[in-house]
Amino acid sequence: MKWIDIPPVWLFAFLFATVALDTVLPDTLRPLRVPGAAMIALGLLLMVVAVVQMAMQRTSPIPHTQPSALVDSGIFGLSRNPIYLGDALVLAGYALWRETPFALVLVPLFMWIITRRFILPEEARLANAFGPSFAEYKTRVRRWI
Repeated sequence: MKWIDIPPVWLFAFLFATVALDTVLPDTLRPLRVPGAAMIALGLLLMVVAVVQMAMQRTSPIPHTQPSALVDSGIFGLSRNPIYLGDALVLAGYALWRETPFALVLVPLFMWIITRRFILPEEARLANAFGPSFAEYKTRVRRWI
């Protein structure tokens, strides 16, 4: 069952929760669709750029695996977790696109779960693997943005 404990599964669960909230608390704020679509596009772009950068450094974006390189430049110079930031943007954008601003309350909850389940263990593995280099990176680049 460990294979199911990956960030995309959590993201899809929260996207479905957004649909459920839309059913319970519908809204018709049409002007939110364009910013929502822009946030989704930006989130997806962040994810793609981060995965490409990780591939170029020959390290895996798969959670729960041992890193083989510390990627600390490019998009990783702006956020230590651009893929998770992209997930959060997709979730927030989807809430706006669905015209369900009430679902934005799910975004901090999603970020908290991702931090506890994935980011903190990943940071522990990075600290163990890269020691002072990772410590310096943590002081230079914020976790989210």
